Amino acid sequence: MERRKFIQKSALGAAGILAATPLLSSVMTEKIQSFGFQVYTVRDVIQKDMEGTLKTLKKAGYDYAEFFDFGGGKILGKPIAEAKKIIEKSKIDVKSIHVMTGAQAPKMTGSLINEWQKGVDDAAELGAEYLACAYLLDFERKTLDQYKQLAELFNKAGEACKKSGIQFAYHNHDFEFQAIDGVIPYDLLLSETDEDLVKMELDIYWVRYAELDPIKIFQKNPKRYPLWHVKDMELDNNHVMTEVGNGIIDYKQLFAHEADAGLKYFFVEQDRNWKVDPITSLKTSIKHLKGINY
Repeated sequence: MERRKFIQKSALGAAGILAATPLLSSVMTEKIQSFGFQVYTVRDVIQKDMEGTLKTLKKAGYDYAEFFDFGGGKILGKPIAEAKKIIEKSKIDVKSIHVMTGAQAPKMTGSLINEWQKGVDDAAELGAEYLACAYLLDFERKTLDQYKQLAELFNKAGEACKKSGIQFAYHNHDFEFQAIDGVIPYDLLLSETDEDLVKMELDIYWVRYAELDPIKIFQKNPKRYPLWHVKDMELDNNHVMTEVGNGIIDYKQLFAHEADAGLKYFFVEQDRNWKVDPITSLKTSIKHLKGINY
């Protein structure tokens, strides 16, 4: 606190001199500068009105998004070219897109197991910087051998992404932290995948739901977590999701460790248990995040 007071007083007394110093630069980055959201939060409304929904969230202060419902040459049910025009008009940047392995729909192109290059090419057309595997279905993750096969699949997916200037990543829930035959599947994925080809998108809520510390995870595997999912957790009621600032997760503390994580983008998400409509939910979360100093 003394350091901060000193910097603030110095800035007031000699702003012209300190404007280019690292100390003042450090102070000026203590507030979050840009904000992202996961489109799945507003899935019910964006399917009906993509242009209007993106416009509303841009006005609310969101700068970029992570999309979903991707594959077969479409995103959110629209052909890539059509969706691209709408997204560009909204001024919301596509930073990441969620994908599935394809096991749930083997005939759909653009998935990890079927014509993956098509998915990579479509993502590049949309300007995405990341493609992240969103979820593993129950039958895909019953054994450690399956996780080892998934790690191999992720490495190959990452290689294809890298050639197109895209980074592949994996998004967790809580099941990856439940031991199988004495092994934590999440640890297996970390060790069996190439750290340059496969980054991790850490869902802060699900890590806390699994009663783990996100900061320790960052510090154990530094710079491997360029993407976060940001949502909060109620203290009671089985720790259900809630808007950022309405729960028990200390995001001020977490953002102070963004360098450990290697954070590039975060996406506000609340994909269930709304007490308000999803648009209002995202507005509530961003209002809290805008007030954070770290």
